[in-house]
Amino acid sequence: MCSVTKEQIYDELRKIIDPEVGFNLVEMGLIYGVDIDDDCNVKITMTLSTKACPLHQMITQWVEDAPKKIDEIKEVEVNVVWEPEWNISMAEDNVKAALGSL
Repeated sequence: MCSVTKEQIYDELRKIIDPEVGFNLVEMGLIYGVDIDDDCNVKITMTLSTKACPLHQMITQWVEDAPKKIDEIKEVEVNVVWEPEWNISMAEDNVKAALGSL
């Protein structure tokens, strides 16, 4: 049985800052879900702010690498989806305020 929690995974993902806007991927609302199986394999469902994101590969690699910093984690799979399409309403209030949408 895996003792790693989703919150531990989210804590690692919060360390990933989107270089274009300066906020982490979690507060941006780009991480749609985290699943951990009994063997400590992780599946992360996420999106990017735009399909044309020039940092697509780099950010996806960062997301894949982040949970691996937790000793118990074995495999990490990142699934980038485009539905639902990301929009600013998915971000936390501090991001909305900083980007002028509150």
